[in-house]
Amino acid sequence: MVTGPTVNFVVQFWGVRGKVSAPGKETVRYGGNTSCVEMRVGSKRLIFDGGSGLRLLGNHLLRQMPLEAYLFFTHCHWDSIQGFPFFTPAFIPGNCFHIYGAKATNGESIEKRLGRQMLAPNFPVPLQVMQSELKFYELGSGDKITVDDLVVETVLLNAASHSMGYRITWNGHSVVYAIAYSQSPDQLDQNLLHLARHADLLILDAPCNIRANDSLKPSPLDWQDQLGQTGLATAKAAGVKRIVMSHYHPDHDDEFLEWMESQVKSVFPNDVLAREGMVIPIC
Repeated sequence: MVTGPTVNFVVQFWGVRGKVSAPGKETVRYGGNTSCVEMRVGSKRLIFDGGSGLRLLGNHLLRQMPLEAYLFFTHCHWDSIQGFPFFTPAFIPGNCFHIYGAKATNGESIEKRLGRQMLAPNFPVPLQVMQSELKFYELGSGDKITVDDLVVETVLLNAASHSMGYRITWNGHSVVYAIAYSQSPDQLDQNLLHLARHADLLILDAPCNIRANDSLKPSPLDWQDQLGQTGLATAKAAGVKRIVMSHYHPDHDDEFLEWMESQVKSVFPNDVLAREGMVIPIC
């Protein structure tokens, strides 16, 4: 639930990993579940990506039946969809979920890709067993979804995987969810630059190519050379007010992520790394 009567736009992280879940004592502080971000915007509930964190969110939502929510998938790599078959509210009649995603590079719809991972022998029950109302929508780059006074803009950020970025605008405030985008160390990303323009919050990929021995570098300025590949330079050019990095490599443990966060803060003091369970009020 929203934490107070004056807080109407809230972001909460339920999963912060990329590639594969990383449970264990070395990942307790930042979290080991794969990507899932919830946004409570006015009276609407939006969910971005359905990694293993979606299972946790679903269990939390069981206390709030019946549900209507909007699920947006960036792409259909395993780390973004593996929690969907375990999303308990989708199996309960009376709930309604609007599900959005871009077509795959082979033309498959978001419905077909979510259903395919639930086919035997890989999963015991098919998508059709879900008894909630599921409504599927195909997205193209540049589409806008309007739900009452809330607007979601879409931009394709990675042509190779058809990864979609999202900008959520409500009551004059905007949050951008932009993981799994194309990274270019030499120039600003024009699609990300457009999507993130003057946003209150940008949720961005953490750098996966930083190695553990980089933490031995004597100066944060040495590490700054890596930032061009993370989208931070583009975000700053877009005038973003705050950046939260997420989608961590499963081999990056708590100690390493704390070091990485210190390096980010040495260059951009207001930016942080997401932790599972973190709640950020926007307005």
